[in-house]
Amino acid sequence: MGRIAWLLVACCGLGGNACARDLPIEQIELPAGFQIEIFADDVPNARTMVLGKQGTLFVGTRSRGTVYALSDDDGDGKADRRRTLASGLNMPNGLALRHGDLYVGEVHRVIRFDDIESRLDDPPEPVLVSDALPRDRHHGWRYMDFGPDGLLYIAVGAPCNVCLKPDYAQIRRMQPDGTGMEVFARGVRNSVGFDWHPNTDVLWFTDNGRDWLGDNRPPDELNRAPGPGMHFGFPFCHGATIPDPVYGQRRDCDEFTAPAQQLGPHVAGLGMKFYTGDQFPEAYQGQIFIAEHGSWNRSEKIGYRVTLVRLEGSEAVSYEPFATGWLQGEQTWGRPAYVLPLPDGSLLVSDDTAGAIYRITYAGDDG
Repeated sequence: MGRIAWLLVACCGLGGNACARDLPIEQIELPAGFQIEIFADDVPNARTMVLGKQGTLFVGTRSRGTVYALSDDDGDGKADRRRTLASGLNMPNGLALRHGDLYVGEVHRVIRFDDIESRLDDPPEPVLVSDALPRDRHHGWRYMDFGPDGLLYIAVGAPCNVCLKPDYAQIRRMQPDGTGMEVFARGVRNSVGFDWHPNTDVLWFTDNGRDWLGDNRPPDELNRAPGPGMHFGFPFCHGATIPDPVYGQRRDCDEFTAPAQQLGPHVAGLGMKFYTGDQFPEAYQGQIFIAEHGSWNRSEKIGYRVTLVRLEGSEAVSYEPFATGWLQGEQTWGRPAYVLPLPDGSLLVSDDTAGAIYRITYAGDDG
Protein backbone atom coordinates (compact mmCIF):
# COMPACT_ATOMS: atom_id res chain seq x y z
CA MET A 1 0.00 0.00 0.00
CA GLY A 2 3.06 2.28 0.03
CA ARG A 3 3.38 4.93 2.72
CA ILE A 4 0.16 5.29 4.68
CA ALA A 5 -0.50 7.03 7.96
CA TRP A 6 -2.89 5.30 10.33
CA LEU A 7 -4.01 8.21 12.42
CA LEU A 8 -5.50 8.29 15.86
CA VAL A 9 -6.10 11.81 17.16
CA ALA A 10 -6.36 11.84 20.93
CA CYS A 11 -6.39 14.58 23.57
CA CYS A 12 -4.11 13.55 26.36
CA GLY A 13 -5.75 14.73 29.53
CA LEU A 14 -3.37 17.58 30.35
CA GLY A 15 -6.04 20.15 29.68
CA GLY A 16 -7.14 19.24 26.18
CA ASN A 17 -4.83 21.70 24.46
CA ALA A 18 -4.22 19.33 21.56
CA CYS A 19 -7.89 19.61 20.67
CA ALA A 20 -7.96 23.35 21.34
CA ARG A 21 -4.85 23.92 19.20
CA ASP A 22 -5.97 21.27 16.73
CA LEU A 23 -2.52 19.80 16.07
CA PRO A 24 -2.87 18.37 12.55
CA ILE A 25 -1.35 14.95 13.14
CA GLU A 26 -3.56 13.62 10.37
CA GLN A 27 -0.86 15.10 8.12
CA ILE A 28 1.82 12.77 9.48
CA GLU A 29 2.70 10.00 7.02
CA LEU A 30 4.12 6.71 8.27
CA PRO A 31 4.83 3.33 6.70
CA ALA A 32 1.89 0.96 6.42
CA GLY A 33 0.76 -0.52 9.72
CA PHE A 34 2.03 2.31 11.93
CA GLN A 35 -0.16 4.80 13.75
CA ILE A 36 0.50 8.01 15.66
CA GLU A 37 -1.30 9.66 18.55
CA ILE A 38 -0.67 12.50 20.97
CA PHE A 39 0.98 11.32 24.18
CA ALA A 40 1.09 14.79 25.74
CA ASP A 41 -0.18 18.06 24.34
CA ASP A 42 0.99 20.69 26.83
CA VAL A 43 4.76 20.36 27.22
CA PRO A 44 6.17 23.70 26.05
CA ASN A 45 9.53 23.41 24.25
CA ALA A 46 9.71 19.62 24.84
CA ARG A 47 13.11 18.24 23.81
CA THR A 48 15.21 15.51 25.44
CA MET A 49 13.32 12.65 27.13
CA VAL A 50 14.42 9.96 29.61
CA LEU A 51 12.26 7.32 31.30
CA GLY A 52 12.48 6.47 34.99
CA LYS A 53 12.19 2.92 36.29
CA GLN A 54 8.77 3.73 37.76
CA GLY A 55 7.51 4.97 34.39
CA THR A 56 8.00 8.73 34.84
CA LEU A 57 8.93 10.52 31.64
CA PHE A 58 11.37 13.37 32.31
CA VAL A 59 11.53 16.07 29.64
CA GLY A 60 14.19 18.74 29.23
CA THR A 61 13.85 22.03 27.36
CA ARG A 62 16.13 24.55 25.71
CA SER A 63 14.51 28.01 25.58
CA ARG A 64 11.98 27.32 28.33
CA GLY A 65 14.52 26.66 31.11
CA THR A 66 12.24 24.01 32.59
CA VAL A 67 12.40 20.30 33.41
CA TYR A 68 9.11 18.42 33.43
CA ALA A 69 7.94 15.07 34.78
CA LEU A 70 5.05 13.35 32.96
CA SER A 71 3.07 10.42 34.31
CA ASP A 72 0.79 7.96 32.52
CA ASP A 73 -1.09 6.90 35.63
CA ASP A 74 -3.69 4.66 34.01
CA GLY A 75 -1.36 3.04 31.45
CA ASP A 76 -3.40 4.06 28.42
CA GLY A 77 -0.45 5.43 26.44
CA LYS A 78 -1.22 9.08 27.19
CA ALA A 79 0.19 11.34 29.88
CA ASP A 80 -2.25 12.19 32.67
CA ARG A 81 -0.13 14.54 34.76
CA ARG A 82 2.61 17.07 34.10
CA ARG A 83 4.74 18.34 36.96
CA THR A 84 7.39 21.06 36.76
CA LEU A 85 10.46 19.79 38.61
CA ALA A 86 12.63 22.86 38.06
CA SER A 87 12.43 26.18 36.25
CA GLY A 88 14.67 29.16 35.59
CA LEU A 89 17.54 26.91 34.51
CA ASN A 90 20.13 27.74 31.86
CA MET A 91 19.02 25.73 28.80
CA PRO A 92 18.45 22.38 30.60
CA ASN A 93 18.44 20.34 27.40
CA GLY A 94 20.58 17.47 28.74
CA LEU A 95 19.01 14.76 30.90
CA ALA A 96 20.35 11.43 32.14
CA LEU A 97 19.31 8.93 34.82
CA ARG A 98 21.52 6.81 37.07
CA HIS A 99 20.41 4.75 40.07
CA GLY A 100 17.23 6.78 40.36
CA ASP A 101 19.00 10.14 40.30
CA LEU A 102 18.21 12.65 37.55
CA TYR A 103 21.21 14.48 36.06
CA VAL A 104 20.44 17.77 34.30
CA GLY A 105 22.88 19.41 31.90
CA GLU A 106 22.71 23.19 31.75
CA VAL A 107 25.01 25.30 29.59
CA HIS A 108 27.61 25.81 32.30
CA ARG A 109 27.09 22.96 34.73
CA VAL A 110 25.63 19.56 35.53
CA ILE A 111 23.31 19.22 38.53
CA ARG A 112 21.62 16.20 40.07
CA PHE A 113 18.21 15.58 41.65
CA ASP A 114 18.52 12.57 43.93
CA ASP A 115 15.91 9.78 44.17
CA ILE A 116 13.69 11.88 41.98
CA GLU A 117 10.77 9.53 41.35
CA SER A 118 10.00 9.43 45.08
CA ARG A 119 10.05 13.24 45.22
CA LEU A 120 8.00 14.32 42.18
CA ASP A 121 5.63 16.43 44.27
CA ASP A 122 8.42 17.84 46.43
CA PRO A 123 11.62 17.89 44.35
CA PRO A 124 14.87 18.03 46.34
CA GLU A 125 17.37 20.81 46.02
CA PRO A 126 19.81 19.97 43.24
CA VAL A 127 23.35 18.81 43.97
CA LEU A 128 26.15 20.37 41.93
CA VAL A 129 28.00 17.66 39.99
CA SER A 130 30.29 19.83 37.86
CA ASP A 131 30.59 23.46 36.83
CA ALA A 132 33.61 22.87 34.58
CA LEU A 133 31.76 23.53 31.32
CA PRO A 134 32.05 26.54 28.98
CA ARG A 135 29.42 29.24 29.42
CA ASP A 136 28.92 30.14 25.75
CA ARG A 137 25.25 29.88 24.80
CA HIS A 138 25.89 29.45 21.06
CA HIS A 139 25.61 25.66 20.64
CA GLY A 140 25.77 25.56 24.42
CA TRP A 141 22.65 23.47 25.03
CA ARG A 142 24.07 20.18 26.27
CA TYR A 143 23.25 16.63 25.37
CA MET A 144 24.44 13.93 27.74
CA ASP A 145 23.93 10.31 28.75
CA PHE A 146 25.59 7.54 30.70
CA GLY A 147 27.57 5.09 28.62
CA PRO A 148 28.02 1.33 29.12
CA ASP A 149 31.26 2.14 30.96
CA GLY A 150 29.31 4.01 33.66
CA LEU A 151 30.74 7.39 32.65
CA LEU A 152 28.67 10.47 31.87
CA TYR A 153 29.21 11.63 28.28
CA ILE A 154 28.42 15.25 27.45
CA ALA A 155 28.59 17.24 24.21
CA VAL A 156 30.41 20.58 24.09
CA GLY A 157 29.45 22.32 20.84
CA ALA A 158 31.49 24.93 18.99
CA PRO A 159 30.48 28.49 20.06
CA CYS A 160 30.25 29.66 16.44
CA ASN A 161 29.34 28.66 12.92
CA VAL A 162 32.99 27.86 12.17
CA CYS A 163 35.96 28.60 14.43
CA LEU A 164 39.03 26.94 15.86
CA LYS A 165 38.92 26.87 19.65
CA PRO A 166 40.76 24.05 21.44
CA ASP A 167 38.27 23.40 24.26
CA TYR A 168 35.15 23.12 22.10
CA ALA A 169 33.66 20.88 19.37
CA GLN A 170 34.06 17.86 21.63
CA ILE A 171 32.31 15.01 23.33
CA ARG A 172 33.66 14.72 26.87
CA ARG A 173 33.11 12.15 29.59
CA MET A 174 33.48 12.13 33.36
CA GLN A 175 32.77 10.11 36.47
CA PRO A 176 29.22 10.32 37.88
CA ASP A 177 30.53 12.57 40.68
CA GLY A 178 31.96 15.05 38.15
CA THR A 179 35.61 14.11 38.56
CA GLY A 180 38.02 12.88 35.90
CA MET A 181 36.62 14.88 33.00
CA GLU A 182 38.37 14.01 29.73
CA VAL A 183 37.87 14.48 26.01
CA PHE A 184 36.48 11.41 24.25
CA ALA A 185 36.08 12.79 20.68
CA ARG A 186 37.15 15.95 18.85
CA GLY A 187 36.06 17.72 15.69
CA VAL A 188 32.35 17.43 16.58
CA ARG A 189 30.71 20.75 15.71
CA ASN A 190 27.40 20.31 17.53
CA SER A 191 26.03 16.95 18.64
CA VAL A 192 22.60 16.97 20.26
CA GLY A 193 22.04 13.23 20.28
CA PHE A 194 23.97 10.01 20.80
CA ASP A 195 23.42 6.39 21.74
CA TRP A 196 25.39 3.16 22.08
CA HIS A 197 24.90 0.17 19.79
CA PRO A 198 22.96 -2.42 21.83
CA ASN A 199 25.28 -5.28 20.82
CA THR A 200 28.70 -3.67 20.44
CA ASP A 201 28.54 -0.75 22.93
CA VAL A 202 29.99 1.54 20.22
CA LEU A 203 28.98 5.20 20.47
CA TRP A 204 27.01 6.66 17.54
CA PHE A 205 26.10 10.35 17.40
CA THR A 206 24.53 13.04 15.23
CA ASP A 207 26.47 16.16 14.29
CA ASN A 208 25.09 19.33 12.71
CA GLY A 209 27.12 20.65 9.78
CA ARG A 210 28.21 24.27 9.31
CA ASP A 211 26.08 26.93 7.62
CA TRP A 212 26.62 29.29 4.67
CA LEU A 213 28.20 26.94 2.16
CA GLY A 214 24.99 26.85 0.13
CA ASP A 215 21.72 24.93 0.24
CA ASN A 216 23.24 21.53 -0.40
CA ARG A 217 26.56 21.62 1.42
CA PRO A 218 27.70 20.26 3.75
CA PRO A 219 25.71 17.21 4.89
CA ASP A 220 24.76 16.73 8.48
CA GLU A 221 26.36 13.61 9.87
CA LEU A 222 25.76 10.37 11.72
CA ASN A 223 29.08 9.24 13.19
CA ARG A 224 30.42 6.23 15.09
CA ALA A 225 33.27 6.25 17.58
CA PRO A 226 34.51 2.77 18.56
CA GLY A 227 36.93 4.29 21.05
CA PRO A 228 38.43 7.52 22.41
CA GLY A 229 40.80 9.83 20.60
CA MET A 230 39.06 10.12 17.22
CA HIS A 231 38.74 13.40 15.31
CA PHE A 232 35.71 13.98 13.06
CA GLY A 233 37.01 16.91 11.05
CA PHE A 234 35.55 20.19 12.32
CA PRO A 235 36.51 22.94 11.55
CA PHE A 236 38.92 21.72 8.85
CA CYS A 237 36.71 19.33 6.92
CA HIS A 238 32.94 18.87 6.57
CA GLY A 239 31.29 15.61 5.63
CA ALA A 240 33.93 13.29 4.21
CA THR A 241 35.48 15.47 1.51
CA ILE A 242 34.56 19.17 1.82
CA PRO A 243 37.45 21.36 3.03
CA ASP A 244 36.43 24.46 4.93
CA PRO A 245 37.07 27.71 2.97
CA VAL A 246 38.98 29.21 5.92
CA TYR A 247 40.50 26.27 7.81
CA GLY A 248 40.64 23.57 5.16
CA GLN A 249 44.16 24.42 3.99
CA ARG A 250 45.57 23.51 7.38
CA ARG A 251 44.58 19.82 7.37
CA ASP A 252 43.62 17.20 4.79
CA CYS A 253 40.19 15.52 4.93
CA ASP A 254 41.88 12.11 4.79
CA GLU A 255 43.25 12.72 8.28
CA PHE A 256 39.79 12.52 9.87
CA THR A 257 37.10 9.95 10.50
CA ALA A 258 34.45 10.13 7.80
CA PRO A 259 30.73 10.00 8.71
CA ALA A 260 29.13 6.60 9.06
CA GLN A 261 26.17 8.08 7.17
CA GLN A 262 25.80 11.44 5.51
CA LEU A 263 22.43 12.98 6.36
CA GLY A 264 20.59 15.66 4.40
CA PRO A 265 22.18 19.13 4.26
CA HIS A 266 20.97 21.36 7.09
CA VAL A 267 18.32 18.86 8.27
CA ALA A 268 19.51 19.45 11.89
CA GLY A 269 19.62 15.88 13.12
CA LEU A 270 19.15 16.03 16.90
CA GLY A 271 18.06 13.10 19.05
CA MET A 272 18.92 9.59 17.83
CA LYS A 273 18.22 6.19 19.34
CA PHE A 274 18.67 2.56 18.45
CA TYR A 275 15.32 0.80 18.35
CA THR A 276 15.59 -1.99 20.92
CA GLY A 277 11.91 -2.94 21.21
CA ASP A 278 10.05 -5.82 19.61
CA GLN A 279 6.72 -4.19 18.74
CA PHE A 280 7.91 -2.87 15.37
CA PRO A 281 8.60 -5.39 12.58
CA GLU A 282 11.95 -7.16 12.55
CA ALA A 283 13.25 -4.88 9.79
CA TYR A 284 13.24 -1.98 12.29
CA GLN A 285 14.84 -3.77 15.23
CA GLY A 286 18.35 -2.63 16.04
CA GLN A 287 18.09 0.25 13.56
CA ILE A 288 18.55 3.99 14.21
CA PHE A 289 15.78 6.58 14.41
CA ILE A 290 16.77 10.25 14.12
CA ALA A 291 14.70 13.35 14.92
CA GLU A 292 15.46 15.93 12.24
CA HIS A 293 14.63 19.37 13.60
CA GLY A 294 14.70 21.00 10.16
CA SER A 295 16.63 23.70 8.32
CA TRP A 296 16.48 27.35 9.36
CA ASN A 297 18.31 29.17 6.56
CA ARG A 298 17.95 27.00 3.48
CA SER A 299 16.11 28.57 0.51
CA GLU A 300 13.79 25.54 0.49
CA LYS A 301 13.10 23.93 3.84
CA ILE A 302 14.25 20.36 4.51
CA GLY A 303 14.01 18.00 7.47
CA TYR A 304 11.16 18.42 9.98
CA ARG A 305 10.76 14.63 10.13
CA VAL A 306 11.91 11.39 11.73
CA THR A 307 14.30 9.35 9.61
CA LEU A 308 15.59 5.79 9.74
CA VAL A 309 19.17 4.65 9.20
CA ARG A 310 19.43 0.93 8.52
CA LEU A 311 22.54 -1.00 9.52
CA GLU A 312 24.17 -4.20 8.39
CA GLY A 313 26.53 -5.16 11.18
CA SER A 314 28.46 -2.00 12.02
CA GLU A 315 27.85 -0.34 8.65
CA ALA A 316 25.09 2.12 7.75
CA VAL A 317 23.54 0.99 4.46
CA SER A 318 20.49 3.24 3.95
CA TYR A 319 18.89 6.48 5.09
CA GLU A 320 15.18 7.04 4.54
CA PRO A 321 12.16 8.98 5.82
CA PHE A 322 10.05 7.30 8.48
CA ALA A 323 7.62 9.95 9.74
CA THR A 324 6.94 13.07 7.68
CA GLY A 325 4.30 15.80 7.56
CA TRP A 326 5.39 18.49 10.02
CA LEU A 327 6.57 20.34 6.89
CA GLN A 328 3.80 21.17 4.40
CA GLY A 329 5.29 22.89 1.36
CA GLU A 330 7.26 25.70 2.98
CA GLN A 331 5.01 25.86 6.06
CA THR A 332 5.83 24.04 9.28
CA TRP A 333 3.67 23.31 12.30
CA GLY A 334 6.11 21.25 14.33
CA ARG A 335 9.78 20.28 14.68
CA PRO A 336 10.82 16.83 15.94
CA ALA A 337 13.58 17.18 18.52
CA TYR A 338 14.07 13.77 20.14
CA VAL A 339 13.04 10.13 19.92
CA LEU A 340 12.72 7.57 22.70
CA PRO A 341 11.70 3.88 22.45
CA LEU A 342 9.52 2.77 25.36
CA PRO A 343 9.58 -0.65 27.05
CA ASP A 344 6.37 -1.66 25.25
CA GLY A 345 8.12 -1.08 21.90
CA SER A 346 6.35 2.15 20.97
CA LEU A 347 8.35 5.24 20.00
CA LEU A 348 7.97 8.70 21.50
CA VAL A 349 8.79 11.82 19.47
CA SER A 350 9.11 15.22 21.14
CA ASP A 351 8.24 18.43 19.32
CA ASP A 352 9.67 21.61 20.83
CA THR A 353 7.69 23.90 18.51
CA ALA A 354 4.21 22.43 19.01
CA GLY A 355 4.99 21.70 22.67
CA ALA A 356 3.84 18.13 22.23
CA ILE A 357 5.00 14.54 22.49
CA TYR A 358 3.71 11.93 20.05
CA ARG A 359 3.57 8.13 20.42
CA ILE A 360 4.07 5.91 17.38
CA THR A 361 2.88 2.30 17.55
CA TYR A 362 2.66 -0.60 15.14
CA ALA A 363 -0.73 -2.23 14.64
CA GLY A 364 0.08 -4.49 11.72
CA ASP A 365 -0.20 -4.17 7.95
CA ASP A 366 -3.84 -4.12 6.88
CA GLY A 367 -3.16 -5.23 3.42
